[in-house]
Amino acid sequence: MKRVAHYVFVLALGASIGVGTTFYHDVLAERQESLQPLPLDELKVFTEVFGKIKSDYVEDVKDNKLLVDAIHGMLTGLDPHSAYLDPESFKEVRIGTEGKFGGLGIEVTMENGFVKVVAPIDDTPADRAGLKAGDLITRLDDTPVKGMTLNDAVRRMRGKPNTKIKLTVVRDNEPQPLEFVLTRAVIKITSVRSSILEDGYVYLRITQFQSATADNVRRELGKLKKKVGGKLKGLVLDLRNNPGGVLNGAVAVSDTFLRKGLIVTTKGRIEDSQLKFTATPTDYIDNTPMVVLVNGGSASASEIVAGALQDHKRAIILGTKTFGKGSVQTILPMNNGAALKITTARYYTPKDRSIQASGIVPDVVVEDLKVAKEERSGSRRIREEDLARHLKNENGDKDPAAKAGETKKKPSIDDDFQLREALNLLKGVNIVSNQNAG
Repeated sequence: MKRVAHYVFVLALGASIGVGTTFYHDVLAERQESLQPLPLDELKVFTEVFGKIKSDYVEDVKDNKLLVDAIHGMLTGLDPHSAYLDPESFKEVRIGTEGKFGGLGIEVTMENGFVKVVAPIDDTPADRAGLKAGDLITRLDDTPVKGMTLNDAVRRMRGKPNTKIKLTVVRDNEPQPLEFVLTRAVIKITSVRSSILEDGYVYLRITQFQSATADNVRRELGKLKKKVGGKLKGLVLDLRNNPGGVLNGAVAVSDTFLRKGLIVTTKGRIEDSQLKFTATPTDYIDNTPMVVLVNGGSASASEIVAGALQDHKRAIILGTKTFGKGSVQTILPMNNGAALKITTARYYTPKDRSIQASGIVPDVVVEDLKVAKEERSGSRRIREEDLARHLKNENGDKDPAAKAGETKKKPSIDDDFQLREALNLLKGVNIVSNQNAG
């Protein structure tokens, strides 16, 4: 009887900075491995190369390094998400599941030898510095990323809180590379937050999927219902720049809004990778109209939720096409304290769609346009505060609430075009529904 621990990833978490999000469970299993004949000719070539390096390379290289590098090469050659986690990296991944960790606050993967930003995490150094989904990191301080493994790059970006690192970034539509100086911090993730947009219309943001995310979502929904008098008119669920997280968290959040049917299935070559998840008969918001916001930084677990709600026509998906991370990684612990993170399955939406490399296409495509404020347009209206010798406010020139708003990031339809369109869409759905009812 062999104890096998499976860590099912829905994002490239061995490569993440500051976040580790896994669904894992311990399984007792006896697996009869089918032994395949060893490729003797290729092994002879490997042995010959190994010998030539040992004898001819300009410096002496330890056997252990050569063999570990060979393992790295085998796994990184498979896909961007499979990797060999040495004991230190494996420990960091497990610590990351606690939702509190040190780092910069970005989810990353590898693309063409560079580190690609999947999404910055809300209210982290990366988010505050202005990093965006799709950015390619080409240098860490003055060291080129090209030639590094993903784990090596991640280690360089990690470090003690309050220490600085410079990232050189190539961004689409920017003629020159951009430089960002970030100060490392202890990252504490609050995965769910909510607010009221207008009377009866509410906003719920999920920044990543943790094991307790669904419980937090349901708790926030209960608070919102009380604030609006018990009946919601519409919900905007914001999954933009949500890089993923634990599989069971995504399933449970989907189940919060569905009453029946499939949520997601996973399919792979081994029996453990054949999974089906179905909804239970409770909709926590009683079929209230929903719009789900997504973009290119919405990946993996976010795509599971968006795909399930879209296929069941439970919500309108609005925004831009998602990241397209439709594979599941399993972590297999090794006897030496290390682990293999290997892709074992693809996941499929209720209508059996694989979104691997294609993403979820929104029902309503709305680009991320910034609504120009009066101050930006150069045509700001004159206000009382602009008049010479205007009377001072007894509490100071600025409203305390305005001061608080300057430091706390809140959703605002004034400068978020996609959010504004989502709210307008919900109002339209209610108008049509009321007309049909009449």
